[in-house]
Amino acid sequence: MTSGTATRRHRDRQEVLTQLRREQAGRDRRRRAARVTIGSLAVLAVVALVTMALLSARPQQSAEVRPAPDFTLSASDGSSVTLSDLRGGPVLLYFNEGAGCDACIVQMAAIEAEPGFAEADITVLPIVMNTAEQINTERERLGATSAFLLDDGAVSAEYGTLGTGMHEGLPGHGFVLIDAAGQQVWSGDYPSMWIDADELLDIALDTL
Repeated sequence: MTSGTATRRHRDRQEVLTQLRREQAGRDRRRRAARVTIGSLAVLAVVALVTMALLSARPQQSAEVRPAPDFTLSASDGSSVTLSDLRGGPVLLYFNEGAGCDACIVQMAAIEAEPGFAEADITVLPIVMNTAEQINTERERLGATSAFLLDDGAVSAEYGTLGTGMHEGLPGHGFVLIDAAGQQVWSGDYPSMWIDADELLDIALDTL
């Protein structure tokens, strides 16, 4: 092999190596760009999900006035309650997921601890789709003393509260305010599963 031939082969190998390095560098740049793009899209997706979650967790309130549908429900203490028997004083219905939702029970305990409801003669009725045994176990564990009304879904559906929370067949975390004349004057749904008791009281007093 002549020195010229060897030189050409060496040069050819170097050119091939140089081309391979360029191609590899190009692939590396494209991979980095793809990672940046994917990372940016992931960040945007997270931001979008957080935004949607915040928007979906916003309270939904209505001041529509209508006659409150009457009902009679058994309570977890063995008694029964008929809504129309409570005419002459305001009533706040509290529809919630009940057993399995600690925040729902703690919410009722917080309402009980706010003396303003009793001072304003507002009767608060928590309504769940549980058995007495189910809700009593949770109520006692979490310190709520009120009897809970036991619904088969009919009352929750009539008040438009089914499927407003995390479960399609259960009420969400909603309130319906009924005035002394039996008119529904306000409703509020709280997907965040909480409203401060003093804020809820202020809403009721401002509405009545």
